[in-house]
Amino acid sequence: MAPKSLDIGVFIPIGNDGWLISTTAPRYMPTFELNKEIVLKAESYGFDFALSMIKLRGFGGKTEHWDHNLESFTLMAGIAAVTSKIKLFASTAILTLPPALCARMATTIDSIAPGRFGVNIVTGWQSAEYEQMSIWPGNEYFGYRYDYAQEYVQVMKDLWSTGTSDFKGRHFVMNDCKLSPKPAGEIKVIAAGQSPRGVKFASEYADYNFTSGKGINTPTAFAEANGRLVDAAKETGRDVGAMVLFMVIFDETDEAAIAKWNKYREGTDHEALAWVAEQTGKDTKADETSTARRLVSTLGDPVNMNGGALIGSYESIANMLDGISEVDGLKGVMLTFDEFLSGVEKFGQFVQPLMKSRAKINGLS
Repeated sequence: MAPKSLDIGVFIPIGNDGWLISTTAPRYMPTFELNKEIVLKAESYGFDFALSMIKLRGFGGKTEHWDHNLESFTLMAGIAAVTSKIKLFASTAILTLPPALCARMATTIDSIAPGRFGVNIVTGWQSAEYEQMSIWPGNEYFGYRYDYAQEYVQVMKDLWSTGTSDFKGRHFVMNDCKLSPKPAGEIKVIAAGQSPRGVKFASEYADYNFTSGKGINTPTAFAEANGRLVDAAKETGRDVGAMVLFMVIFDETDEAAIAKWNKYREGTDHEALAWVAEQTGKDTKADETSTARRLVSTLGDPVNMNGGALIGSYESIANMLDGISEVDGLKGVMLTFDEFLSGVEKFGQFVQPLMKSRAKINGLS
């Protein structure tokens, strides 16, 4: 039986050095020009979407990892104006943007790229991002952040659908709040909840939910975690597309790709990782399914912020991605690369044509 169709997206490097925390990995600063070229290249190869994160404070260390970041909505607005097909998702740090303003910003980008824009909900796990601006509610926020996100999204959905919100909740109170013009089409909502409460939120309010890949060259090891979303979505009766995040590192041979990976691991910035560990420890009630804990777990390798990596020849990567497509409830994969421009180029040229799950792109369906 042929693999199921798999959507492919790119998690663009809005922060310096992408997702490798290493002195021996490719080093680069984030710029509009870099991210624009990555998304245009991805669009030319038929990628389905591009997503940018929001990060307001980095991890320091020798690499100054993510100390240098662009802003998600303004970046995606610029990219929206120069693309024509690929779907685009910006991220909102919900403690920083009121939902009515976020809804209006999303509607504006939808006007630039009708039907191609969506919003990724970031509840926040790194308190230092918000403490620096004196907007951190205190560590008790960890206990109610998804209740906060639930109200946040409801306000946006009300405004997008009717142009008016009179929502009255614990965290947000709208008084005949208006939005006009309304978006031309549906604006999709993305979540990345991994804890039981996060998955519940995604099943009730999101259109897509992201999970991290697990391990090195164990492409379907995330399936158990993914199953929690599938089961939750069945209970709500909603169609919630599951997406998995992987780093891909490839070369002409498995040996050459693994040599790259080993080189990156040798330069692991342990000072930056210690900062991450200190920040994640502030959520004392988080279990091992939470996003924060997974960042410093042994699910992948600490040098890779994704947690999961696929490493090998072009053929090996294609085969692993085809295997991923068989996981129940999975909609697509979002990829990061060690070097993004050449990574997207080589993926489009050498990996995608080998993938049975990309038959729609390869002209086989």
